[in-house]
Amino acid sequence: MAESGSLPNGFSELEVLAVGTVLLIEALTGLCLNSPTILSFCKTPELRTPIHLLVLSLALADTGISLNALIAATSSLLRRWPYGSEGCQALGFQGFVTALSSICSSAAIAWGRYHHYCTRSQLAWNTALSLVICVWLSSAFWAAMPLLGWGHYDYEPLGTCCTLDYSRGDRNFTSFLFTMAFFNFFLPLFITLTSYRFMEQKLRKTGHLQVNTTVPARTLLFGWGPYALLYLSATVMDVSAIPPKLQMVPALIAKTMPTINAINYALGREMVHRGIWQCLSPQRSELDRAR
Repeated sequence: MAESGSLPNGFSELEVLAVGTVLLIEALTGLCLNSPTILSFCKTPELRTPIHLLVLSLALADTGISLNALIAATSSLLRRWPYGSEGCQALGFQGFVTALSSICSSAAIAWGRYHHYCTRSQLAWNTALSLVICVWLSSAFWAAMPLLGWGHYDYEPLGTCCTLDYSRGDRNFTSFLFTMAFFNFFLPLFITLTSYRFMEQKLRKTGHLQVNTTVPARTLLFGWGPYALLYLSATVMDVSAIPPKLQMVPALIAKTMPTINAINYALGREMVHRGIWQCLSPQRSELDRAR
């Protein structure tokens, strides 16, 4: 479909409409859940802590994913890509930056929680700030590589969004994929697994296991594992043998991550609840503080 209004191969008009509707719901849900988290951090002094800075980084990344999904949803409902090839490259870069930042921010939160619960020292501001800067600079670096010739951005099978082009499966794609995946998927997943495993072992001894140590790693695998599997499959087989509708499934799953992360990392915490309530009801929060 790309820039024309014709239907893409393997999709009916109803299926294009269904994908666009799903993307729109995912985008709006992600924006609605992550925006209060960002606002509460900015408005509530109690939330301005180093560990919550890591959560803020995740919320910003997930907001970017939701905005990417909103553009994809709009294009799907229009049945065409209206932004040209340069817009495709820009959206591919934006989507890749925010996706990698989301994955690495989750790993940073895991390490931050391990540091908080398993050491006697509090996470310092300069450490948290350094982690956030490292996450975003690293993500921007890897997302810029396809623009510079190592890898390539192109349309997804539906033709209404852009991502890393895995259809070529050549040496250029393979070398970029394995290097990028090691630093931005397998290494963050390893950090997440080991951090929560050590945390669980430490807290079980004290009888104060207050954090669910299995959900974060499972969430990473659920949200980004299908994309990783699709990309790795492209290095050993011709992905044209995979039905286009099946190729779209990883993208739809990945765009649920802003909603899942908001529930797991922000909305499930009592302090963030109070911060959001203070932002939504400033007069009530002033009365509470006065008491």
